[in-house]
Amino acid sequence: MSADPKAQGLPSVGLRGPDGAQARILLQGAQLLSWMPVDAGEQLYLSPASVLEAGSPVRGGVPVVFPQFAKLGPLAQHGFARTRPWHLDQANSDASTAVLSLSDDTTTRNLWPHQFTLSLRIKIIGRELLMELSCLNTGTTPFDFTGALHTYLALSDIDQAKVLGLEGLPYIDAVDQQEKKQSEALLATKAQLNRVYRQCQPDLLLLEQQGAALRRIAIRQRGFSDVVVWNPGETMCATLPDMAPQGYRNMLCIEAAQLSQAVRLEPGQRWIGSQSLHLT
Repeated sequence: MSADPKAQGLPSVGLRGPDGAQARILLQGAQLLSWMPVDAGEQLYLSPASVLEAGSPVRGGVPVVFPQFAKLGPLAQHGFARTRPWHLDQANSDASTAVLSLSDDTTTRNLWPHQFTLSLRIKIIGRELLMELSCLNTGTTPFDFTGALHTYLALSDIDQAKVLGLEGLPYIDAVDQQEKKQSEALLATKAQLNRVYRQCQPDLLLLEQQGAALRRIAIRQRGFSDVVVWNPGETMCATLPDMAPQGYRNMLCIEAAQLSQAVRLEPGQRWIGSQSLHLT
């Protein structure tokens, strides 16, 4: 573990692969705060207005959402995993992989009366990031959960960004609660985006024109049943205390999610979901 300005004094672990790729993981929530591939700058958005305090959610990076997505249940927004301290189980010899875990305790059982172990494996290699989340039912009764890897991707300018791979897919627009169909590439806008693409695992491509250069991030998920695309837009962003007024222009969430149908785990069963990002 080591200190880093991004972590503002909270315990964190840094990864640096032999090829020069770098990452920073907050032990609270096992939240990936930073990912810098080989020969590239920061790829994740971390709000400059987000104060990192023990027990408080952090706006940016990759929060782990568990055991409840958003407000789809009796718990606080997005559950408790993102604000609990996780244990660093493994950091390999070449410093490119970390494995962290969270198990139930008195605090979590008072909120959600189940026994479980979550494990998050983060690997950086070259210009690729792999995140694999697993959940094991360690108790004697079944339970249901929803969740996500709530990935905040950094943008230089949202007006220059679009997402390919969602064309032709139906989605629920959570802004107006209408079911719609994607007719073309998703263009980022100043309006709020909150779209849930259910029961699909598409391979996506984020494109952003940065001057003369075209940034391309290939996004793939497995195990998670849904994709969520979220941006607060100008109006909502101005109401969020942990976002700068124009912060929406510099981020887009593309989330590997499990929300349209909860996962049911019997005692001893394990679920695994993953998301990979590849700067091409």
